[in-house]
Amino acid sequence: MNFVECHDEPIHIPGYIQSFGYLIGIDAATHSINFFSENIRDIFKLENFELLFGKKVTDFPELFKSILESDIFSDLEANTARENITYFDKIFVENQQYHFSVFRTGENIFLEFEKVQENPHKRINNKYDNFYIIDNEQEIWDQLLSTLSKIVNYDRMMIYKFMMDGSGKVISEKTNNELESYMGLHYPESDIPRQARELYLKKRKRIFSDVYSEPVKLVSRKNETVDLTFAASRAMSPIHGQYVKNSGASSSFSVSIIIEDHLWGLVTCQNSEAKHIDLEDRVQAGIFTALAANAYSSFKSKKELDYQLALNEKASQLKSEFLKYNTLFESLVENISKIKDLPEADGLAIISHQDIVKEGLTPTNSAIEKIVEWAHENTNESMYVSRNFLKKYRHDLDINENTAGIIIYFIDRDKNELLIWFRKEFDEHIKWAGNPEKTIGVFSQNGEEKHIISPRTSFHAFTENIKGSSKRWDSRNISAAHAIRDVILETSHKQYTVIKQLNEELKQVNEELDSFSYTISHDLGTPLTVMKLNAQMLLNSLTDGSDKSKRKINSIIEEIDNMAVMMHDVLQLSRAKHSEIELEVIQTESTILKIAENAKMTFDSPASEVIIKNCPDVLADKTMLHQVFLNIINNAVKYSSHKEEPKVIIEGLVQGDFVMYSISDNGIGIPEEEKHKMFKIFNRMDNAKKFKGNGVGLSIVYRIMKRIGGNVDYESNKEGTCFFLTFKKPYI
Repeated sequence: MNFVECHDEPIHIPGYIQSFGYLIGIDAATHSINFFSENIRDIFKLENFELLFGKKVTDFPELFKSILESDIFSDLEANTARENITYFDKIFVENQQYHFSVFRTGENIFLEFEKVQENPHKRINNKYDNFYIIDNEQEIWDQLLSTLSKIVNYDRMMIYKFMMDGSGKVISEKTNNELESYMGLHYPESDIPRQARELYLKKRKRIFSDVYSEPVKLVSRKNETVDLTFAASRAMSPIHGQYVKNSGASSSFSVSIIIEDHLWGLVTCQNSEAKHIDLEDRVQAGIFTALAANAYSSFKSKKELDYQLALNEKASQLKSEFLKYNTLFESLVENISKIKDLPEADGLAIISHQDIVKEGLTPTNSAIEKIVEWAHENTNESMYVSRNFLKKYRHDLDINENTAGIIIYFIDRDKNELLIWFRKEFDEHIKWAGNPEKTIGVFSQNGEEKHIISPRTSFHAFTENIKGSSKRWDSRNISAAHAIRDVILETSHKQYTVIKQLNEELKQVNEELDSFSYTISHDLGTPLTVMKLNAQMLLNSLTDGSDKSKRKINSIIEEIDNMAVMMHDVLQLSRAKHSEIELEVIQTESTILKIAENAKMTFDSPASEVIIKNCPDVLADKTMLHQVFLNIINNAVKYSSHKEEPKVIIEGLVQGDFVMYSISDNGIGIPEEEKHKMFKIFNRMDNAKKFKGNGVGLSIVYRIMKRIGGNVDYESNKEGTCFFLTFKKPYI
């Protein structure tokens, strides 16, 4: 089967021209005639046109007198004609005036003719600078159609804008009252395929005067295919001809809208009856279209400049905020709302190592972890952008409607530091001009039957629902993400420089602070004991009627006890950093059992059910191991003690070269927004304020586990918390 795809159709070499035109082709080097259209005999009277082949125009001075007298032909003789530039003139042949155009393409020079068509009704009242006083995108295109209607006046005139995927949309329209509106309708990319768009970029005005007229064949001396890219009368492809017929039109005219050397869109005109527009009017239409395109470009540049200035101001403010904090992670977390809003995202996740901090509409933490893993494996650039991430990876990554659009920015791949912006699913309804699905049709060309993608037969609005995508990330959104990237890079460099300069000083200060913490915690023990004893003696000396005084003294004793506990914890924290450690094989079961029983008494929770399962040996320091289990198990019992059926489950499992203990409870859980600072000293959650504590215990655990070569992590939700302690497995 001989099959022709729209993208493969060689529309620049049809071998025919339209009947309104006449064409002669001469060799650019020798100026001898190589080809002509069969209808050239209607202008120049010669019995046998085969005699022209191999001869020059100058060999027939009487026949081509009007051509030889043209100024542009003189330039041609002087070899000054530039390639793909068209030169215009008017000539008379047998009392009929013709537009005479000359252009050179490759090895051929084209002499093209068409009859001058006077239009007594033509009137153009608009000044050329009218477009530049309009400060509204829609009004620019509406004004263009209003202006062009005075020149060409087709039944339907539209501004057709190309989308990023090659499809198009009607954004402005002017019709007579009898036609239904196409305003807002989308057209599939196959309506104007790739090679057609390339031609529109080269030949910017295109007319199809009569779709039902027979094309005129080109006769070539060498039977060569002639490139008609720049010929105004180039015949239309059979596929496009059928497309125009199906739309109910008999004639079409289009002008390319070029912005920054890019085919931005088209002025597309259709007429129910055959209609030819004079060359001068077509050129005039091209001038006004170029003016409108320039006005639009200026308008967009002004808007873009205003946006960039505002973005720079916001980035500058963000930079100032970043420099208030010691680490990049803190800077990001404290400014998370601004970072989310700048690219107009619905949600943002900040990932640093294993920490995830979220804002707005985001997927679950487990889904984010899968996205991060996917990004490491499937992206090479520092920034990845997609509006249909949900459509592509819904099932693979278990993501939800909050993850339809995504921007991933890697701050540091090695450290697993990145930002992920999210956009929710956009329930998009696209109205197409007819059903865009392709069907196969058959047509005959030069006696050969060919199968093609058949044009639509109906252009009635067809609505398609698009799922799995977000609103498109536009250039401004991407610029905003880049601005945040630049702020991060600049402030990180400044923070790095400052940290480097202060590093030695900070190390010294930290050592002094640790020494002070150890000393003060130890030395304050004695005066606190004296204070408590004196308070207790004072309490015992009071008479029975002094209840108010007793309450005050009891309060003093309670605060002394709290201070003693805090001093003890700070002492343990200091020891966790500086104490000598001795790793040995330790049996954990008896230690865990004793700590669990004491915890139930300490937190007055006899109903707590502590289930202790398998307890494999670990490699650790005995004193430090006791501190780790003491803090974690105490927390589990304490924070679940207010439940009706408090439960703690402790279990150890051997995993390769490590032993992992899980301590889970059904307590209050850890709020999502608190997770990134769980191991910081003196950090206490809002929902834990009703329980006694000072926020030091988990800092001790974190420091100890790092020192003995292990790790601490956790998972938490409203049903409770599970801490994971990873120890080295004892050597066998």
